[in-house]
Amino acid sequence: MFEIFIDDDFSAAHSLKNYKGKCENLHGHNYKVRVFVAGESLDNSGMLMDFTELKRDVSSILLLLDHKCLDDVEPFDKTNPTAENIAKYIYDKLKMKIQTPGRSIEKVFVWETDKNCAVYYER
Repeated sequence: MFEIFIDDDFSAAHSLKNYKGKCENLHGHNYKVRVFVAGESLDNSGMLMDFTELKRDVSSILLLLDHKCLDDVEPFDKTNPTAENIAKYIYDKLKMKIQTPGRSIEKVFVWETDKNCAVYYER
């Protein structure tokens, strides 16, 4: 099995719904995102996936969130914009873009801070 990952980031504001504490108020984060792709075989050039292609695909999704109030962005206008839900959102969007036979999104990490991270993956 082969696995690659790239890191990216975006900045956004949000407030947590159904939460009692300071994070129920509007606040912002500089999010860090790590995306893993896995597969059992390499292409003719010896790559699982071109890093440039993966970076482009991840960046196109993060642009939908960057410098936005997530409370106003679909689906977070109805779904709580937690790090867990953001990780799943990125995973689902990427799955539609890069999933091919023999290659899949393995997991998505989303850090709200240097010390707090959520991960989404499918079993």
